[in-house]
Amino acid sequence: MRKSVVLGALVLSVALLGAAAEGSVPATSPGAGDGLDRFRTQDVKWTQCRDTSLAASGTECARVTVPLDYGQPRGRTIEVAVSRIASTDPARRRGILLTNPGGPAARGLGLPRDLRTVMGPAVTAAYDVIGMDTRGLGESTPVDCGLTRSTWLLHAPGPDRAGFEESVRRSRDDARSCRERAADLLPHLSTRNIARDVDIVRGALGERRTSWFGQSYGAFLGATYAQMFPGRVDRLVLDSAPDPAEYPFRMVRRQGLANERALDDFAAWVAPRHRTYGLGATPAAVRAGVEAVVERAGDEPIRVGGHRVGDRELPLLFYVLLVHDTANPEFAGLLRVLRAAAFGKPVAVPGWLQGTLDLVFAGAGTDRAADYAAELAMLCADTAVPRDPEDYWRAVQRTRAAQPVFGPMTHAPFPCAFWAEEPREPRTVVDNGVPALQIQATGDPRTTYRSGLRMHRALRASRLVTVPGRAHTVYASRPNDCVRRTVNTYLVHGTLPARDTVCRD
Repeated sequence: MRKSVVLGALVLSVALLGAAAEGSVPATSPGAGDGLDRFRTQDVKWTQCRDTSLAASGTECARVTVPLDYGQPRGRTIEVAVSRIASTDPARRRGILLTNPGGPAARGLGLPRDLRTVMGPAVTAAYDVIGMDTRGLGESTPVDCGLTRSTWLLHAPGPDRAGFEESVRRSRDDARSCRERAADLLPHLSTRNIARDVDIVRGALGERRTSWFGQSYGAFLGATYAQMFPGRVDRLVLDSAPDPAEYPFRMVRRQGLANERALDDFAAWVAPRHRTYGLGATPAAVRAGVEAVVERAGDEPIRVGGHRVGDRELPLLFYVLLVHDTANPEFAGLLRVLRAAAFGKPVAVPGWLQGTLDLVFAGAGTDRAADYAAELAMLCADTAVPRDPEDYWRAVQRTRAAQPVFGPMTHAPFPCAFWAEEPREPRTVVDNGVPALQIQATGDPRTTYRSGLRMHRALRASRLVTVPGRAHTVYASRPNDCVRRTVNTYLVHGTLPARDTVCRD
């Protein structure tokens, strides 16, 4: 697997998990007298992107001004960074395709460039493809929590109470740091406000409607936008969608069992290849070997690639590389490296693994630390979670037998448990008849197939494309001509499949 694919999977995966009333915040439909006209009619100035690789790809960048608090449109403003790859044929241009890569808090300015590699020429002619760093993230007005230790939401608490208490302290410290450094921004980084930003971008670009491509969290954002602004949606593509009623807290907890199943799936793949990889001749032997490596890392962190990998970090590494079954050889290679290093043998660390390790262990002041701060702000602005640490302790203990590798990690304390305030708005209830095309893999270990079915039912006019196999995000990440042809046809012609369908590799 190419290094860029592995790192991209890490960013997109860890990260994680009737019409709804607008409450006290005004609806943002044109002419509603909501005080937002000055934002919708602002001039968007496209210039060369600061990122040289984006500039070289033909991507242009701009900034759009939005209100920090949509309840006070005359108050403080912030900026949202957007990108564009223009239609290749203005005569055939249909409109704009806004996009989001997931996360939450995955940076999105580069997604138009990445999508163009799988879009057919008719799609690239039909749309200006628009990317975005959502509020609080990347080149948009950033949230800065000043985090000095934590850079990932998911971390295993270890096998005992002492490790759990360290997880509690870590989550509490993250919440305190965010409160002390960014209390003015935190309440406003919700998905509903990001959806409002999307609509401001649409208006500022002079478009009556927008099409949408979102994967993972981006699918949830797209569904939220369609619920809040159904008349503003042209064509809607949701790749690897979560259950909108379970995002994010229960979604993350469900990932424990889903990743145990992904590990079993890998074990079934690698056991017949014991002569090649030497990881065990039966699936049970493979799994026992994985659990033994985790236990050994708890006794003494494994030194590999310039890092000390303990039992708190190993489940996250496994979580990253199990996301796609096409990465089975890389996961096997990781296990071989870890096993050798655990016994003090010299190992050669491939470039893709070194990059993944460096990202997992990224420290204060890095892009990863900044993105984690934005992720926390978005998650905690969206949903309330249990606040009693004992709730998490009991959940961790319940998972240990059936989910020994991933259960404790996905049930560990959320920093949102120690957040300063509860979300200011309830989460959007998705339930509408907006047409949509949804893509879901049967073995998705992040947004499970069952959760995707719930999104499918919530979007009553949607068509579901099922992809057999273990994958999270399909259209741009997994070679599947059927999926790409179906998505491209829909984007160009607006034609949904006549019924739910299956696209095999």
